[in-house]
Amino acid sequence: MLDGVEVRLAQPADAPELFVLQRASWVSEQHDNPGLRVPALHETYDELVDWLARDHVLVARAGGRLVGAVRGSLADDGTTWHVGRLMVAPDLGGRGLGRRLLEAAEAAAPAGVAAYELFTGAGSARNQRIYKKAGYRHAGELEPGVVRMVKRAGRR
Repeated sequence: MLDGVEVRLAQPADAPELFVLQRASWVSEQHDNPGLRVPALHETYDELVDWLARDHVLVARAGGRLVGAVRGSLADDGTTWHVGRLMVAPDLGGRGLGRRLLEAAEAAAPAGVAAYELFTGAGSARNQRIYKKAGYRHAGELEPGVVRMVKRAGRR
């Protein structure tokens, strides 16, 4: 586990670093899923600022550096917590920060949530292994090449 990491609610001032981190973090997703349009790599700064204001966004900082982030939002059904944009600085992968952020995003879900859901590329075998280890299971495809994974709330 990475030492000295603070996970907290994102602030508007985090947007510039978050935008850079998002671009750096999602290159590997594109590499693992050639031909798939990875939205995080095409999102504008203004779109990021919009979801930063709308969703429950957590950031991880270590030594003053933004090193990870994740967002959560309540789906239209009111019982599903969508976990998205889970990202860790590429040089810090494999140290448990992604797992910590995933757990923090789940813990931020409002009362009454019955399930967590997330999406990843069909070619992202490492991501899928991490999510399966965290209790997520395949629940079909959102669209060709995009896997939907679901976990019952309260399950660890």
